[in-house]
Amino acid sequence: MMQQPAHSIIVELEDAVAHGPPAKRVRTLRQVTDLFLQDAERFSDEQVKVFDDVLCLLVARVETRARAELSKRLAPVDYAPFEIIQHLAWDDEIAVAGDVLTHSSRLGTDALVKIARTKGQDHLLAISARANLPEIVTDVIVDRGEDKVIRRLANNASARFSDAGYSGIVARAGTDDELVEILGLRIDLPLKLLRELIRRAKDAVLARLLAIAPAAVQDEIRRVLDEIAREAPPATRDFSLAEQLVKLLKDLNELDDAAIFKFIGAGKFDQVAAALAALNDVPTEMMARLLEGPRSDLILIPCKSAGLGWPVVDAILRQRPLPQPTHEATLAVARMDFSKLSRETAQRSVRFWRLHNRIEK
Repeated sequence: MMQQPAHSIIVELEDAVAHGPPAKRVRTLRQVTDLFLQDAERFSDEQVKVFDDVLCLLVARVETRARAELSKRLAPVDYAPFEIIQHLAWDDEIAVAGDVLTHSSRLGTDALVKIARTKGQDHLLAISARANLPEIVTDVIVDRGEDKVIRRLANNASARFSDAGYSGIVARAGTDDELVEILGLRIDLPLKLLRELIRRAKDAVLARLLAIAPAAVQDEIRRVLDEIAREAPPATRDFSLAEQLVKLLKDLNELDDAAIFKFIGAGKFDQVAAALAALNDVPTEMMARLLEGPRSDLILIPCKSAGLGWPVVDAILRQRPLPQPTHEATLAVARMDFSKLSRETAQRSVRFWRLHNRIEK
């Protein structure tokens, strides 16, 4: 039953690819897809491979809309041809890749990690909605994702997070009230991170969270609030020695890339923070939070504003104190972004930070 339809389709396919207009290629793609979906559960592995080869050949020669239609049809199919699913998932057009990235069971963890490390925010957004995401994938998304991606990932109840992943996502919540509410409702959030989240949350956000959280979560939040109320205020971090050394170097006109390289090599990131602060006229504490936070992209701004070269910026990103090392793919993206970022734009951003810091005080 399979041999004759497959043979006739392949003959038509060869003609469509070699001589046919785009409309004929699209029509043939639909016919092949229809034929596969009608009887796919009964096909042998060898027969499915025939369809895989045919679809891969056709999909490379049709427009985005036709590829997106194919993705939508095959994404929910557990027995979809393997290679065509990989092909669609790697498509640069999110209209094509999105359905497969979110729904296809034919995408393995390795493929998801590679796509998450190399594709843009739209692809990360699609992966973030996927059921049962493992920790190795969510780690990459937390490292690279922007706010919209992080919120969707946090809203994904079946996504699993490593300790480093959860630490990174909670750190992002410090400036995102919506993310605080989303995380506060997660029943798998470790207690120590719930405490940190509540400490950072605004009163209005806590009030909303207590209003919408299930009873068990409300009780836990109130218990943590009681514990925080009984704690002594945290000691202020002392950067005075680092700032004195940096000021001396600056007065001697020796606060340059070489000096910062020495700080990095010695693991002295208080001095790195003080150096970036002095070069940008901002508080050292602000630079320390930036260096120890999850956003590699934000670190590029004070570095460019200060006129640092890429080698020292690369060293900062690689060796800054984080639970997990920065991925090579993140560093590659950072290098491209650093080269595109103008010093004028970076200095304008730093001036805004400076003003915002004064307003907050």
